[in-house]
Amino acid sequence: MRKFIMMIVAIAATVAASAQSFDAKFDDATLRLDYTFMGNATEQYIAIADLSTTPNWWGRRINLDTTPLKGNGDLTLRDSATGEVLYKTSFSSLFQEWITTPEALTVTKSFEFTLLVPKPKQSVVATLVLRDNTDKESSHTFTIDPRDVLIRDDSKIAPLPYTYIHKGGDSKECIDVAIVAEGYTSEEMELFMEDAKITAEEILSYEPFKSHRDKFNFIAVASPSKDSNVSVPQQEAWRSTAVGSNFMTFYMARYLTSGNVYAMYDIVTNIPCEHFVILANTDTYGGGGIYNSYTLTTAHHRDFRPVVVHEFGHSFAGLGDEYFYDNADDNDNMHSLKHEPWEPNITTMVDFDSKWADMVAEGVEIPTAVTPERTANYVVGAYEGGGYLSKGIFRPTDVCRMRNNTAERFCPVCERAIERVILHQAE
Repeated sequence: MRKFIMMIVAIAATVAASAQSFDAKFDDATLRLDYTFMGNATEQYIAIADLSTTPNWWGRRINLDTTPLKGNGDLTLRDSATGEVLYKTSFSSLFQEWITTPEALTVTKSFEFTLLVPKPKQSVVATLVLRDNTDKESSHTFTIDPRDVLIRDDSKIAPLPYTYIHKGGDSKECIDVAIVAEGYTSEEMELFMEDAKITAEEILSYEPFKSHRDKFNFIAVASPSKDSNVSVPQQEAWRSTAVGSNFMTFYMARYLTSGNVYAMYDIVTNIPCEHFVILANTDTYGGGGIYNSYTLTTAHHRDFRPVVVHEFGHSFAGLGDEYFYDNADDNDNMHSLKHEPWEPNITTMVDFDSKWADMVAEGVEIPTAVTPERTANYVVGAYEGGGYLSKGIFRPTDVCRMRNNTAERFCPVCERAIERVILHQAE
């Protein structure tokens, strides 16, 4: 009993110290950093586009100087006077995926990207690093003075109507997920609310979200569009919608994304938001999920429920796709087989020990053969095929929500990865 009491006291002391550290270095306010990423397959550049601030900080107040995942990039805030790391976050972006496409070999493009950080009390040095699939880095560093008169004050912007559809607790302690309407007109907001409720219920029905449902808030944001549905370029159908999403991203018919990242953050101004789920009002199959950026998925396809959970696995926990194509012509170049991918649930075996080698039971061979018994029981091993490639990339189990729409759960490796992110943000 004495050991248990001492452990509780130690945890309480750690939480108190974290709160004190936050209050000493940051105001209870949000600083929004709008970036532009530009380049091609060989050169990448970063520029700051705009800074703005709003009252209240909805993000984590613990583990401020660490990240649960490496990601394709990170942002670090350091005290200008001492160099101390005050805050760090990791992410991926549509830009970093695009530079692996054939188009990036001949074309230079720019992409919007936004990050929210707690507003520092004193001057900080902000360093943003981008990494490609070979770990080559590009970086941008600038000094932020929170008293800068050119930091736009958005405190008086009235928020759009929003509703808590699941409230685990106070927004400053829980993980706030904003569910945003895309392609729903003002007359279709009742339909959007129904879809948003299904989204929250479905995500929270999966472990480990289910066990940690009290650490989440899901907030439906009524963001009306002028037109119903979303843009479908292959049908020459362009529509005016809240975040301007469209199919045919990277010329892939079912890849539905949006490059209008600034607009997404405009929509949630003065609304609690740490993660985005954007619901598209269409029955066409498609979507996408980008780590610490957004989930965007179609709400009226028959596979909506498993797909929104799958895409949230990408955006919330940085999980990689575990499916693959048998036809080499269909293989994706997103991952380099000479490097270990940062996603926690796929491996090239370059550094398998850093992934889930500790979860492989004695007697399970590596690589692991697919058998009915192993498939049915989610036996952890290293099964070849994943990350879009049939050869050279390995997944933890034969089936998983990150591979199959018919899978009943995330595999044990993905569940552990998700829980690590939850605990990093909220405990």
